[in-house]
Order: sequence, then structure tokens, then C-alpha cells
Amino acid sequence: MTGKRKSRSAYHRIVAKLGTSLLTGGGSHLDREVMSGLVNQIVGLHKEGRELLVVSSGAIAAGRNKLGLTRKVRGIPYRQVLAAAGQIRLMNIYEQLFGENDITIAQALLTRADIADRAGYLNTRNTLLALLELRVICIANENDVVATDEIQETKFGDNDNLSAMVANLIDADLLLLLTDTGGLYTADPHRHPDASLIPQVDHIDADIEKLASDTAGSTGTGGMVTKVEAAKLATASGVTVIIANGREPDVIPRVAAGETIGTRFLPTTSKLESRQRWMLSGLSTRGRLVVDSGAALALKKHNRSLLAAGIERTEGNFQRGDIVDILDPDGTRIGCGIANYAATDVAVLKGAHSKKITSLLGYDYGSEIVHRNNLVVV
Repeated sequence: MTGKRKSRSAYHRIVAKLGTSLLTGGGSHLDREVMSGLVNQIVGLHKEGRELLVVSSGAIAAGRNKLGLTRKVRGIPYRQVLAAAGQIRLMNIYEQLFGENDITIAQALLTRADIADRAGYLNTRNTLLALLELRVICIANENDVVATDEIQETKFGDNDNLSAMVANLIDADLLLLLTDTGGLYTADPHRHPDASLIPQVDHIDADIEKLASDTAGSTGTGGMVTKVEAAKLATASGVTVIIANGREPDVIPRVAAGETIGTRFLPTTSKLESRQRWMLSGLSTRGRLVVDSGAALALKKHNRSLLAAGIERTEGNFQRGDIVDILDPDGTRIGCGIANYAATDVAVLKGAHSKKITSLLGYDYGSEIVHRNNLVVV
């Protein structure tokens, strides 16, 4: 692609994540006018034949307003109450707005546990793909009532990362993270007026992550850190990610048409087969294998299996058949795969020649610790 625009068919299957600060218009409760504008943009693309799935925040803000609370409530149970009360209001508004255009919607409340195992991953994937096929627009959200990670405002479990997992699940072409800021800047634009927007990121490295750490959201649970984390996961699965200001006029159809708005994160790989995407998502990772430089080169450049001789150490109590991350000597994640041996076995085998497996263990599950057919290199 050259120039400012792609062809209109560039992004066909789109996941749009709508943040709390956007849906509330920066206030304390859901702004129906703002939501109506966003829904109308989605409706336009839907009528063109595009496939869209919405990941929506805003349930806790809606619950706070519905229960008449003017201050932030401390404690996980109370915030779960807000989520339970607010989810109804949030979905009611969406149903009314999409219903005005004769579009059926569905709701999917997800937690990491729902898709942490292979069966759950496939069940969720099949359901979401079936909804797309039936031209139903699904509104997905973290199940805040039972998932405490997001409500505790840790980096894991937020709707940014959920949207990346959903994009991974449905083979999306584009993950659009809409917020109240223009994208990723060279500095926090709220504190540094001379900060400039970064229009494109080819690869998310330590410098990009450092830039993101200086920006945080005020209304929701995510900030630029979680958005870059989400971008890192999605781009590793072959999905383009764009962070843009949701208040830009017609931002969703303009981005879908290929217009340069916000910050675009380019995919670091082609679309991956379903099983590989599940492995790469990190949902079921149980441990880590640190390899030497020779093994790292063999994995990255020569598409080799991981042998015991190249392993320096193990981390975690994983079992045979579990997914493990593979790290180079510097601690950089270079891939992941399904382990043929448990952590206790690998601790015995590390650094040894494959021919010694039987003599060291008394049994042999094969010469590879991770076979190349069960391995994804990032």
C-alpha cells in the first residue's frame, strides 16, 4: 500500500473497541448522543457488507450513574455490583440504537478462563464466527462480575487486551482501539503540548513500550500501556491495529477505508492458523524455557525444533502437553510451543544430547522438547 488510502476492501472484518472515556464523553455517565454517533458509523459499514464486532467498556460507569453514586466506590464487590447493574443499561442503549436500523445484536461476556483451554477457545471462536455469518453484531465485554483482574486495575484482563484476544479469535483484519486521545505520541500530550503523534509503528520494542507507560486513562481501567500491550498481541497474530480518537468525525468508516488516522501498528507476521494463534495468545502458558543463542538462531532462522541441548533452564511447573514460552539468553520472548516433556523432565535433560533421553529418564517421548509443528516463532 502506498499513499494515504487503501482500497475500500482493505479491512473487511473489524473489531472496534470503545473505551469508557469515549462512551461517557469524558463525563461520569454514558453519553447517548456519542454512542449514537458511533453506532451509526458501525451501521454504515455493516450495510456495506463489512463484518464488525464491538468490544465495549462502560458498564461500571453506567452502573454508578444508575445507582446514583457520585463518588468512586472502593472494593471489588461493590464495583462488581456496579458492573452488574450497568451492563443492563449499556446493552439496552445498544439494542435501541442498533434496533433503529433493524440490526440484531448479541452479547458476549468473556473472561480469560473461558478461552484459556483449547475447547473453550474453539467454542468461543465458533460462536463469534457464527454470529458474524448471521450478520449479528456482537457486543463483547469483560465479565466484570466474576473477573476481578480488570476491576483491580491491573494490566491483565482489561478490555484492550480482551479486544486483541477477540481479534485473534475471529481472524480480524483490523483491531480499532478508539479512545479520547489521538494515538501514541512522543510524550504525554496532556503534559507536553509539543508532543507529536506517531503515525505508524512497524515493530513494538522497548522504546515504544516506554512511551506508552507515560500515558494513562482517567475514566476507564486502561491507558496507553494496555493499548500497546493489546497491539503487541494482535500484530503478532497478523492483525493490523489502529489507536485513534473516537471523537474524530466518521472515524470508523474513514479508518476502515484506509485513511491515515491515529497510530497504525503493522502486523509482524501473516495470518496464523487457528491453533498457532491460540498458542501465541498466552492464554494457557504454563512455563518458560530459556535457550542459548545457538538454539535461538535455529528456531528463528532455520525453522528447527527445540532440542534439549539448546535449553539453559526452565521456569514454571508445566506438564507434558502444556504451552510454554521460549526465551533467548536476553530474556526476550522468541516463541512458544507445546512441550513434549514436563518441567521436571526438562530440568534433567537440559543441555544433554537427544540420544541420552532414555538413559536419563528411563522413557522417551521423542527427541524434541518442542517439535517445530507445535511451535510458533514471533
